[in-house]
Amino acid sequence: MLLRKLITISLLLVVPFVAYSWQPQQQQQVLRRQRQRQQFDLFVNRRDVMEDIGTATVFGGFLVAFPLLSTFVDVEAAHANDGEFGTSTPLPSPSMAASTSGSGVFVGETTQFTTLPNGVKIKDFKIGTGSESVNSQSQNVALQMNGRLINTNAGITFYNTKNNNPDGFGPEPLVVNLSKGEVLPGLEAGLIGMKKNGIRRIVVPAGELSYEKYPSLEPKPMTAADQRALDSLVKNKSRDSTVMFDVKVERFK
Repeated sequence: MLLRKLITISLLLVVPFVAYSWQPQQQQQVLRRQRQRQQFDLFVNRRDVMEDIGTATVFGGFLVAFPLLSTFVDVEAAHANDGEFGTSTPLPSPSMAASTSGSGVFVGETTQFTTLPNGVKIKDFKIGTGSESVNSQSQNVALQMNGRLINTNAGITFYNTKNNNPDGFGPEPLVVNLSKGEVLPGLEAGLIGMKKNGIRRIVVPAGELSYEKYPSLEPKPMTAADQRALDSLVKNKSRDSTVMFDVKVERFK
């Protein structure tokens, strides 16, 4: 009887102790598993994030590169017919000839620049009409004209007869007398042979045929700002002051 009581008392003392000792171990194992699961989830999340970043970087680079490539292709296509000279000067369109029936033939898409013996380059966009043509003795030739500095980034315009509109009734042409040597020798050489309504692009190299030697000859800039733009190249010996004129013979007076 006494022995049974001792065993019972021992069990009452040992069982709670064992249960108490086992419970923290079980909780620790549970916590350890939870931490391992959290670490694994964190690893997976970090991996996914890095993959997303890599994908976004490649895609973002494509988005940046594609517009640049498109711009390059557009620029190349825009100047495909310019011959030797890329410029921001708008080219005459075939509709100009179509809208002026009988006033000339548009040839700008098929012709290339021709270099004259003195180095001036010319390219016809429309062949004019009539029996009269410009020669070195022509008097009172009326010209609509645009002049640009082609070796600047923006192709700066320093002369344009469209800005010569004093009475508001339309731009007045530049009227010149070639027999008196009123225009730049390079421009005069480029005008020879043009007929009424003819359109020609004339590129005058820097030097003996241009503003470096003849700063007071026509076409002269109409404003102080245009004059400064021209002088910024002509008076700077380290820069190429080649000029380009788009000319239309309006009439012979």
